[in-house]
Amino acid sequence: MKKYARILGFTLFALSAAAVRAQAPQGLSAANGQYYEVWSDGGNADAQFLARELDSRFLLYNGFFHFNPKTLGGARLKVRAYRDRQTYDAYIKERIDTTSPGAVYLHYSQPERRELVIHRGSTDEERMFSHQAFVQYLRAFVSYPPSWFREGFAIYFSNVRFDSGQTGGGDGAAQAGLVYEENLAWLESVKALGTNGLSLESLLLSDVKKSQPDNFQGVSWSLVSFMVESRNMKNSENTLKTDYFRIICECFLLLSNSASVEDNAQRLYDHIRGWVDFPVAERDYTRYLAARKTFADLINEGQRAYNDKDAKAAEEAFLSAKKQRPNHYAPYYYLGLLSYDGKQYGQAEEYYRAARQYGAEPALIAYALGINAAAAGRNAEAIAFLEQAKEASASYGEQADTLIKRLR
Repeated sequence: MKKYARILGFTLFALSAAAVRAQAPQGLSAANGQYYEVWSDGGNADAQFLARELDSRFLLYNGFFHFNPKTLGGARLKVRAYRDRQTYDAYIKERIDTTSPGAVYLHYSQPERRELVIHRGSTDEERMFSHQAFVQYLRAFVSYPPSWFREGFAIYFSNVRFDSGQTGGGDGAAQAGLVYEENLAWLESVKALGTNGLSLESLLLSDVKKSQPDNFQGVSWSLVSFMVESRNMKNSENTLKTDYFRIICECFLLLSNSASVEDNAQRLYDHIRGWVDFPVAERDYTRYLAARKTFADLINEGQRAYNDKDAKAAEEAFLSAKKQRPNHYAPYYYLGLLSYDGKQYGQAEEYYRAARQYGAEPALIAYALGINAAAAGRNAEAIAFLEQAKEASASYGEQADTLIKRLR
């Protein structure tokens, strides 16, 4: 069965088409995907892997924006990848006289010169790669999008990660998919702006007036997030009077590849102004922002509810945290505790095993699995888990030994 990732309401199936070789500069290996030409200093396998990842990203983005790939005229987007930091820095500095950690998209008037240059390094650099990969995609179709639109959506998609999967199936192709976690890194700083925060008109017209508001990236992200996520937002009358999601989707159709950034910004402003009462929109936006919680907020909220023995509130908080960061162990561990308390031992075990898979402390999970198995009457299994907990951490030795004696 092929892996798939359900992201932003779209289902993206894994790509199985093998990348093919393309001519590469000296010292770099090449691979062609469906939409990308990749050069890498990491060898053929790395170039092919990156081509599959970028094709997956292209399909994800285009499942949202619905640009016409035929307008690219069959040309592939160019990507140059380095694992050697000095070589990466030298290549970038030669072209823009500065360096940029992680990734930079170089945009020229001649499409054949445009390329995304990346350094395969730390997690932070991977986020920059994700950010710049979206910018490359967008500017392939719209050379000069409004700055708020470009940065807002780039941040919105910046936590997309590629899961290389496993090799399997009759054709031996790698099964792969994308994992999306919403980027809320700007949430607290945007909230802290309070009444000095978003001014819709100043943000939408920032390119026209050549003046960007404070915290430009943060408020650009928050406007995009508000308009996209408004489809899930309810007010006291159980619905919003303005369909912000429809409006932002209509904006995609108004962007022109031949227009300047100022003209594109004016087009989107005129369209939004025709449908939106700005004071009402800013009130809706403020209420939306106040309701948003970070992952840490949700975990803390769940812990408080759990300690107060409010199982329903705790479960809601931990499920929301899991939805926000599906590959973090904490929500699974606490949901396991709640299932155990509710005597749903099979479900508790599933949550605990998921927590271990996503990086929870092995000794903690082994001990929890032991307690859970004992409560379910599976004594031999419980003893085995408790022995694992002792082996993984001496701090569990005395507790585990006491329980093992009882179980025997």
